[in-house]
Amino acid sequence: MNDEPRFLVPAVVFVALVVAVVGSLGAPLITAVADQYDVSLAASQWTLTIPLLSGAVATPVLGRLGSGPHRRTVVLTTLGIVVLGSALTVVPLPFAVLLIGRAAQGTGLGLTALMMATATDHLGERRAASTIALLSVASTAGIGVGYPLAGALTDAAGIRAAYGLGLVVTALAFVAAFVVLPQAPPRPGRRVDIPGAALLTVGLLALLVVISQTQLWRDHPTWSAAILALALLLLVLWAFVETRVAHPLVDIRLLRHPAVAGANLVIFTGGIGMYLLLSLITRYVQTPAATGYGFDLNTFEAGLILVPFSVAGFAAGKFLPRLRLSPRSRLAASATTVLVAFVLFALTRSHLAGPVVAMTVLGLGVGAFFASMPAVILAVTPKSETASAMSVNQVVRSIGFSIGSALTGIVLAAHTTDRFPAETAYATAAWTGAAITAATIVLTLGVLRRS
Repeated sequence: MNDEPRFLVPAVVFVALVVAVVGSLGAPLITAVADQYDVSLAASQWTLTIPLLSGAVATPVLGRLGSGPHRRTVVLTTLGIVVLGSALTVVPLPFAVLLIGRAAQGTGLGLTALMMATATDHLGERRAASTIALLSVASTAGIGVGYPLAGALTDAAGIRAAYGLGLVVTALAFVAAFVVLPQAPPRPGRRVDIPGAALLTVGLLALLVVISQTQLWRDHPTWSAAILALALLLLVLWAFVETRVAHPLVDIRLLRHPAVAGANLVIFTGGIGMYLLLSLITRYVQTPAATGYGFDLNTFEAGLILVPFSVAGFAAGKFLPRLRLSPRSRLAASATTVLVAFVLFALTRSHLAGPVVAMTVLGLGVGAFFASMPAVILAVTPKSETASAMSVNQVVRSIGFSIGSALTGIVLAAHTTDRFPAETAYATAAWTGAAITAATIVLTLGVLRRS
């Protein structure tokens, strides 16, 4: 398009990269947070889980608000919330305030779908498609730089310095969006389904709390089962409400198309496995050698292990879509690569090269997976529904990530007698994730077979 705004592609990619990396910044910092705030590793895991939860809720809300003519305002307001949350993570206040700040940072995860919609509206068809694929792997590319840098700051000046980095880059993202982001084309705005947002928030929060708290199951099994039943009931009720309201938070009717429904089911199970392994490896390598396993890496060294993850993920996301393979074949190959990463970690983690290679292979699988997913969704979605359809996909992805993070916490906590989990906990978690990823492959080959 001749009227393409200057620097639009770098700006939307930078915004998506920043909010994704900052939203998931907790992965290599879990041990440091536990030490700084004197909380358990299971509690520290929530610095990773809670932004994913807030992102799952914020994504459809922002998708609705950003579908109308006020997308630029929505983006800037959300980035302002992210900057404020980043400031809360820096100030020396109690652990609860840190979690509030992390939740505010997580709202930025909902901006990726709006960046995709912006690319669709203001770029030519081919350039928009390549930009959307790049946005899908933006977080993977950024992790390789952001995490080691955050780790170095943590080791040199403490956890607040690492979160200070988040404050700086989110402020820069706000400036970039303010300067470059154009107004959306004129189209009718859409109401936000407030009851739907409330049901989704409470249902997901209850679900994540009950699946991540092993102590709750030990001490109050009846209450735990009741909370689990309530969480599932609320989520079912939310889905029912979304099919009945005039302006749903998430247009579940888009899932009537087999390709869209199948793709979202695949990304849900795939997201659980991918985030589970990412959390496992970063926690494992930081375990003190005195426990009999682990490598006693500091935060910076643990962050460096994520560099090959990012490099491999970016390369796979950039080049795999150019191959003459169907989206279904690409997704199946990507999920198989993730499964190989799980097996490598399960069998070779006793030497540092094992986790490093597993993380690299995981990056290949994750980058290829998320670069392939938009093609399945956009091929059967009208242009006017791009933001809504991708929002559904981002919601499901965030929910899968949230559950993967919480599942990591519960499996490791179930095998923790002192401060650190037993070595067998990592084997159990790895094979659990491998089973989930194998199910993803089966779903990819089966559910998307006719699409």
